[in-house]
Amino acid sequence: MLFFAAIALMSISQAIFDSVYNNYLSDTFNLTASTRGELEFPRELPGLLTAVMTGLFFFIRETGLGAIAAGTVALGMAGIAVWSRRWWPMVASTLVWSIGGHLIMPVRDSVAISLARKGRQGRRLGQLGLVSTLATIGGFAVVYIGTKLLRSNYPSIFLVAALTSALAVVLWLAMPKIGGHEDRPRLVVKRRYSLFYALCLFFGARKQIFITFGPWVLVRIFKQPAYVFAQLNTVGALIGLFFQPWLGHLIDRFGERVVLVGEAVLMVVVSVGYGFSQHLFGDRWGLPGVALGAVMICFVMDQVLFAVGMARSTYLSKLAERPEDITPSLSLGVSINHIISMSLPALGGRIWDSYGYQWVFVGAAVVALLNIWVASRVRT
Repeated sequence: MLFFAAIALMSISQAIFDSVYNNYLSDTFNLTASTRGELEFPRELPGLLTAVMTGLFFFIRETGLGAIAAGTVALGMAGIAVWSRRWWPMVASTLVWSIGGHLIMPVRDSVAISLARKGRQGRRLGQLGLVSTLATIGGFAVVYIGTKLLRSNYPSIFLVAALTSALAVVLWLAMPKIGGHEDRPRLVVKRRYSLFYALCLFFGARKQIFITFGPWVLVRIFKQPAYVFAQLNTVGALIGLFFQPWLGHLIDRFGERVVLVGEAVLMVVVSVGYGFSQHLFGDRWGLPGVALGAVMICFVMDQVLFAVGMARSTYLSKLAERPEDITPSLSLGVSINHIISMSLPALGGRIWDSYGYQWVFVGAAVVALLNIWVASRVRT
């Protein structure tokens, strides 16, 4: 219960950040697509170093790592609030926030898996997703009330997110020493896990294209304000209430391969929707409302499908030679997916500015097609 409560608080904080960050950048600094893409390099650098960070703290149990991650997130959010109109301090604060946000990724799945009976890992991760989604809806409500009803400024909203993560630190420290291994190795790299590494690499490409440029389509092409993102994220979270537990059940019953291939197929559809809805419905047929609706559906689908990440975690847990391998291997997976996700946004931004945003999502569709082939090779 302490673990779920801590994750819930961090999910509220993350939801607040995700809903306002792109609008904050656009309204405060009026960024071009190229500059927005280049900002992803420092923001995602900690992801590349996740395996290193986890290795440096090899002597700390996972609950301790959770407290460190939550505290770092709180510091970063507070820094953005304080220096909201100063570019380089904001970038530095975003980097600090990102360190905590990436450190928590392998920790939460590792602890959740350790709290599950054998053969029920997918169900436990589905329950964790359910708790996280309920909390996320609360975060979106904070953004909607703050930006739409109270007309709060961005620093106030970021301070609320910082406070929420700070409360999570207390819960992490109050937990029993569970979900960890005294002899956890600093770093694990094994040929046995090579397909897991490949899945993480393709996820990095898919993730960063949509995190960076999916919302940017709604902000720049369709001129949507921050509270619209809160509404869309709430819709996705409500769907996730049913989807994530069901997804955990699907993983336990049919295996990871079916789920991962299905996600890759749907990402081809989402890529086409993002890239060509405006051209097809708005420009050619004169239906801008339909074009906006189609892109909003793509945004929600993209958000919901991020839950499929639990299939990669359960695949690794079944593949692992010993339980001590799981946390460092998940950490390495986060680092691997950032090898490509750090470089793609800058390239995508230049493509957007030079040739049009549609070609960014043509590239995303190609990545999704390649991911279908990789996912089809999964065996447990």
